[in-house]
Amino acid sequence: MRTDETVLFGGKHIYELTPSLKQRRKFLGVGIRQGADMLAQKLGVAADSLIRAQAGVRHVLQEISSAGHCAEARKRLAETAARLLEIPEPVLESAIDHEVREGNLIEDDIDGESCLYLAHLFRAETGVADNLTRLLKGRAPWAGIDTEKAIPWVENKTGLKLSESQQEAVRLVLNNKATVITGGPGVGKTTIVKSILKIILAKKIDIAFCAPTGRAAKRLSEATGMEAKTVHRLLEYDPMTNGFKRGKENPLDASLVVMDEASMADVALMNRLLSAIPDHAGLLIVGDIDQLPSVGPGAVLSDIIESGVIPTVRLMEIFRQAAASKIIVNAHRINRGEMPMKAEPDEQTDFYFIPARTPEEIHERLISSVTERIPKRFGLHPVRDIQVLTPMNRGSLGVKSLNIEIQKMLNPQAKAGITRFGTTFAPGDKVMQTVNNYDKEVFNGDIGWITGVDSEEGLLKVNFDGRPVEYEVNELDELSLAYAATIHKSQGSEYPAVVIPLSTEHYVLLERNLLYTAVTRGKRLVVIIGQPRALEMAVRNRKANRRVTKLMERLKKTGP
Repeated sequence: MRTDETVLFGGKHIYELTPSLKQRRKFLGVGIRQGADMLAQKLGVAADSLIRAQAGVRHVLQEISSAGHCAEARKRLAETAARLLEIPEPVLESAIDHEVREGNLIEDDIDGESCLYLAHLFRAETGVADNLTRLLKGRAPWAGIDTEKAIPWVENKTGLKLSESQQEAVRLVLNNKATVITGGPGVGKTTIVKSILKIILAKKIDIAFCAPTGRAAKRLSEATGMEAKTVHRLLEYDPMTNGFKRGKENPLDASLVVMDEASMADVALMNRLLSAIPDHAGLLIVGDIDQLPSVGPGAVLSDIIESGVIPTVRLMEIFRQAAASKIIVNAHRINRGEMPMKAEPDEQTDFYFIPARTPEEIHERLISSVTERIPKRFGLHPVRDIQVLTPMNRGSLGVKSLNIEIQKMLNPQAKAGITRFGTTFAPGDKVMQTVNNYDKEVFNGDIGWITGVDSEEGLLKVNFDGRPVEYEVNELDELSLAYAATIHKSQGSEYPAVVIPLSTEHYVLLERNLLYTAVTRGKRLVVIIGQPRALEMAVRNRKANRRVTKLMERLKKTGP
């Protein structure tokens, strides 16, 4: 048997058989130190072989990108890989050089430091900068509109009086080809967008509406009265080829593309969308810069805004009707680093903080609030209307534990379900889709209710917004119980009531934008149950780690 680096299977080395992080985890266990390593050792591949070092470097960079970074400093990458693989750094430096020469990694300077990108992320980041620069050029399809006439016209049509700041926003969008509108809850983003679109539609401009997720697209449709699609659906994703039918060679048939909830778009998705927008078309990006950044790599919305290259409206004024809501007032207080206003004793309001001394007390009060107290006091359905949002997956206040507890309390049919990977799915359960499934047209974060279980056939039926979807037993790893969900999974969604547990046990995750995101998910009621110290930590902590990207710098260099 060969014991050098040339042990091949079908022309590929063992470390190349499962090149992606997702595949390695699925087929060979968790990461490079298990699975592929175990098999390679049995085949006599040396622990310090170059091919193992190259695979290890790619693996570490994929892990770093899964944490949201587009790149990593070369020195830190080599140190991390050396620690993980127990390989001398000189071997890893050689492996990095090989990966760069082979085109798997791209080396670039970020803030004076040599950094490394996975090749596809480098192409995506440079693509976003190039495409935005391209779309800024030329005249807008609606050029020539007299804004001073358009504003009173749209006020008359809608019956809404625009404030001075809203009028300035309308002027900026109408006078530019590509624009960003950002702002928190209650500042009139929807009013402005609807007013702008009414003016532009009057000029017979074709508009395409999209959002990163199905939930966000549905909300955009409801807000505008126009059909909105997920970015994947707009670009006509083809699951057979794992590609898009729309792109540079086959652009969208639209003269304006509107993207909502843009904070959720990672660098790869944004590049796909921008590449498919024709040169003549305009672009309107809408999102809340203070929300959590995308789950995938990049900080696209904040990088675009902070570059100063694209005209941007930042709405700050809370309007009178919104100011009556403590959810909105407290969301803005949290965003400014101020503690939320607490409800007076016996006050009927829409925002409550319930203090608890220990994680056990938080758990007890949360369960009773979700299953009894909130439904009785506010007339809300414990399953359909109330959503628990927690910072973490594990622990007594994590998603997994809370889902099991709440399921026991709220779904007595749970024993009659199908059990898969330790989770029982039963009629009446609230469930969440955890990955995008384009064949079924259900997407990561979509919430539905189980309407039927056929144990003999191994089938489960789920209702997603009135649309039935069937799952076979081997597809149930795409679903999780959804009585509780992580705050990250809630991005782009709204719920009638939100309950948020906060414990100092979560101290690593207690950050301002995480709490702000959770609070802004609630429409009618927000209840925080936790230790006062944990709430204070979350409000004061703005250390949200800056993601490693070069998009802002690229935009400044390539922009007009």
